[in-house]
Amino acid sequence: MLHIDIHRNMMTSEGIRPLRICESIAPHSLTALFGHSGSGKTTLLRILAGLTRPDAGRIEFNGTVWFDAGRGIHLPPQQRNVGYMFQDYALFPNMTVLENIRFGQRTPHLPSAQHLIDCFELGALANRKPHQLSGGQKQRVALARALASQPHLLLLDEPLSALDYDMRLSLQDEIAKAHRLLGTITLMVSHDPAEVCRLASHVLHLRQGRVINRGAPGEIFAMNELGRQQYRLA
Repeated sequence: MLHIDIHRNMMTSEGIRPLRICESIAPHSLTALFGHSGSGKTTLLRILAGLTRPDAGRIEFNGTVWFDAGRGIHLPPQQRNVGYMFQDYALFPNMTVLENIRFGQRTPHLPSAQHLIDCFELGALANRKPHQLSGGQKQRVALARALASQPHLLLLDEPLSALDYDMRLSLQDEIAKAHRLLGTITLMVSHDPAEVCRLASHVLHLRQGRVINRGAPGEIFAMNELGRQQYRLA
């Protein structure tokens, strides 16, 4: 179980905006974060990964306190066993595809990097470096690296946005399969309602730093207000 009760002032194009999240995420769930750009989705992922520190509050994962402002606790990323696929991929430019994926593989007993390369159809690219890859190829490498450590919490920031339709469907299947096999909690940012409906068991709809709706995908997208807006989300 993931318990989140945090406050953080975000800098946006419109000035300072408070992010205030109080949610409990069920074990083994895949939760989609949905909403306009600037609503706090990526900031929330960075907070959970330990890369951004909240101004106040508490985060607890499976009985372990990751953050507690009152007690001065802030576990660093390496102590959280989080797999994070960044929106800008954040691949190491001096490493090959294979080396990038191996970097995410913290212990030798985990499935091999070669297995992930095969799953994500990266075999022909294994010895290339990031500057030699297309946006879609970088996205696949970043997703494979995020899965390499078999994380307890998987954070995906628009994981499939740069892919063509067929590859997107294929990797949706891989994400769903990995989520089931790992038994992890997954939080995924997506602006694609069809993708959310296919993958997520739960949706948090954010607006201006707050969760304004929560529920199953069908319930959320059936709401009139969101239905009018969903294809205009940036």
